[in-house]
Amino acid sequence: MKKSLLIILLILSCALFMGLEIITNKIPRSKIPGASIIYIPSGKYLKHATFGYSSLLADLAYIWAIQYFSDYTIAERYDNLDHIFSIIAELDPRYLDPYELGSIIAVYEAKDPYLAFKVLDRGLEKNPDQWIFPYQAGHVATSTIKDYKLAQQYYKKAMEIEGAPPIVKRLYADAFFKDSDYQTSWQNWLEIFQTTDDERIKKIASNHLYQVRSALDLTQLKDAIEKFMQRYGQFPSNLDQLRSAGILASVPNDFDGNEYLYNPETGQVESPSTWWKR
Repeated sequence: MKKSLLIILLILSCALFMGLEIITNKIPRSKIPGASIIYIPSGKYLKHATFGYSSLLADLAYIWAIQYFSDYTIAERYDNLDHIFSIIAELDPRYLDPYELGSIIAVYEAKDPYLAFKVLDRGLEKNPDQWIFPYQAGHVATSTIKDYKLAQQYYKKAMEIEGAPPIVKRLYADAFFKDSDYQTSWQNWLEIFQTTDDERIKKIASNHLYQVRSALDLTQLKDAIEKFMQRYGQFPSNLDQLRSAGILASVPNDFDGNEYLYNPETGQVESPSTWWKR
């Protein structure tokens, strides 16, 4: 009897939810954009109304959300994105797909990476054992807003969660390189190179070490060439002149021990190899 009553109450709750959707859809969107969202109760309210079946309602809300955000006639639909996915998160905090989809919609449809961070941060808050959320946030920070310091923070969080794949540490090291923090990038890539038993990863780390070493050396050489020009009014005829002039203690070679390529007519210096083709 008790079980039958619960089933009836669940059906009524779902009927009320769907009825509310039908009613609000009849409101002209030109008058109330996103009217279907405005009248949906909070996730906490709905959770209490489901009598323990909140996961089922979360599924229904998620399916409805996919349909809603696929309706391109609703110009203001992205204004309600955080509200919709927060409701789903309250109904079923461990339902992982909505966090990922919400962030994807925020980045690629709404063109709002900061909204994506909000959705992914909520996912991590409610699922602190899931490295995927800070990992995805780090990717968004790197690829969309080029905020490499923020990417470092997210990748670091992902690395600290059990089960995070090795690629997270490599992306963490690369974020420092992109932020021109070559010393820290070098330290991280060197650690990866020295600790991995995977020859493929060791090769990847070796290539990045070449890249970082070249960036450090070329910065030093270009500064030295500029100082030589200011002092003597001409480019050095070869890189060794930077040493003999006392500007450099020694002329560096690349990661493979080869000399850097130098053009005395233009003062340009470059690596003898392309780091990713080694």
